[in-house]
Amino acid sequence: MRVLYGRCANIDTDYERTRAMTNTVEEREETALRVWRPHRQIAFGRRDARSDSYGRAREAARERGYAVREREVGGRAVAYTGRTVAVAVATPVEDARGAIQARYDDASDRLRDALARLGVDATTGEPPDAFCPGTHSLQSGGKIVGIAQRVHRHVAVVAAIVLITDHDAIQRVLDPVYDALGVPFDPDSVGSVARAGGTTDPEAVIGAITDAFAGDRDVTVEHVGAGE
Repeated sequence: MRVLYGRCANIDTDYERTRAMTNTVEEREETALRVWRPHRQIAFGRRDARSDSYGRAREAARERGYAVREREVGGRAVAYTGRTVAVAVATPVEDARGAIQARYDDASDRLRDALARLGVDATTGEPPDAFCPGTHSLQSGGKIVGIAQRVHRHVAVVAAIVLITDHDAIQRVLDPVYDALGVPFDPDSVGSVARAGGTTDPEAVIGAITDAFAGDRDVTVEHVGAGE
């Protein structure tokens, strides 16, 4: 397994770095894992982009100091503060659609194990009116983890967002964003590792997640530099 750490100098090149990782997985037929802290941004889903009020939602994000972009994975807007952790696991497969639920279950189990190592007892599911509502989430005093998946012809990518701290900042930015989109949202549904009694250190979370996904494999480490 290749494990990638770090982030690129800006949002666009950082996004392309994950895309390049996925393409390399197909070429080499080798699983890759990226665990990192994306730049401060609101990542909108495709359903958001089709909304008549998408422009107002984007403006609400920018007014609060967040860059905006659209992503390929997931349904609704998510917020990265700069301390929020993202996970992407790209796996070569023959039939990408043949084991979708199994990949979700595996990622959920591994992320729950990582949180347990950090002192957080998370359960599957999410509170009502949570951000980026979906059936693949983990919660403990609020939604902490959201998991999504996309499939290519020969590669499946499971992605996750893990809220470490800054739940209050995420509440403040997502409330007007979701209001603009007309999507129900309860700010108190936003949790974090810190809010659940765990660490406030993103690097500790990155280490626990990496161990949960790569601890039983031969690993090649690759550092993503700010100069990329």
